Amino acid sequence: MNSTRARAALRTSALVSGELLLVLAMLAVSLWVLGRMWSVVWPLVVGLLLTTLTWPLTRFLRRNGWKPALAASAVTVLFLLVATGVVALIAVPVASQSGELADGVVEGIQRLREWAAGPPLNIGDAQINKAFDTAVARAQEGLGSMVTAVVAGVGTVVNGVVTAVLALFLMFFFLKDGPRFLPWLARQLPGRLATDVPTVAARGWDTLSAFVRSQAAVGLLDAVLIGLGLWVLKVPLVLPLAVLTFVSAFVPIVGALFAGFVAVLIALVYNGPTDALIVLAIIVVVQQLEGNVFQPIIQSRGLGLHAAVVLLAVTLGGSLAGIVGSLLAVPAAALIAVVWNYVREQLGEPSPEPGGDEPPPEPGSDEPERATAPS
Repeated sequence: MNSTRARAALRTSALVSGELLLVLAMLAVSLWVLGRMWSVVWPLVVGLLLTTLTWPLTRFLRRNGWKPALAASAVTVLFLLVATGVVALIAVPVASQSGELADGVVEGIQRLREWAAGPPLNIGDAQINKAFDTAVARAQEGLGSMVTAVVAGVGTVVNGVVTAVLALFLMFFFLKDGPRFLPWLARQLPGRLATDVPTVAARGWDTLSAFVRSQAAVGLLDAVLIGLGLWVLKVPLVLPLAVLTFVSAFVPIVGALFAGFVAVLIALVYNGPTDALIVLAIIVVVQQLEGNVFQPIIQSRGLGLHAAVVLLAVTLGGSLAGIVGSLLAVPAAALIAVVWNYVREQLGEPSPEPGGDEPPPEPGSDEPERATAPS
């Protein structure tokens, strides 16, 4: 082994390791600061995602002579009306059949007790009552924890309402003043940053728009397939359940579980356990197709990411930050790819001009001079 080359390799490895440690330390500090500012960052992210949904209509109105403030106000009001209509589309049919639903839940519980009392479980009423009494006793013992959980839940709901209100206001301002932001940002930045940062921001905006469109496509596909399955089985409340499935597609993991649980419960109450099991099988198959086939393919085409990268990003985001991490993992990975590709463009070697002069061959070369096509 050449000692000089070995020392040079070790010195280079130590230098690269030190630089990587500095980069990781900077990344850790940035994530810590982001966590401390999350109460502001989260409404900003939600506002940006909502803006990507509503900007095409706003752009259409502005191109047809509407003032920016008027177009933003009209689109914001229309968005609120649509969101309210979606909630009403789900809530009104459920409320109108709440009496039948309650009776069906009681009947379903009774069926479960009868099934548990028969073979192979052979659980008698005495055992069921004993288990019920034990559950009540434990609930009474944990009353303090339950109160704490309720208070925490109320706090979460309040935070969600505040986030939604802030996100709507931010969406309005983004729709109204968004096109003026990049020119203003370019004027504030010195030197080359005045070109690089607006370019990366514009590409990032296109990436976020592609992400929201792909999520909407995946949610619509889920809603159609599951809705068709419920319609074939003649499960009631098909339209509210389909709408709930579409809306919940924007909330990974928990959204799909919640929509599936509601569909199975209603099928059990109205159609019995056999149809409920069929509905459960339909939901599991659709969710597996969505998570492993449809979503990676659609998002990889819309975001320029490989399907494997999408799967790994969702897994990593969920393990690091739960539901929010799963929701933001794919757009975050796409934004990182945007920055990386731009840096590669700026640091890469310029491609040779077509028809440029070929450098002369080295002395002693027998190969004749010939023109080569640029790669």
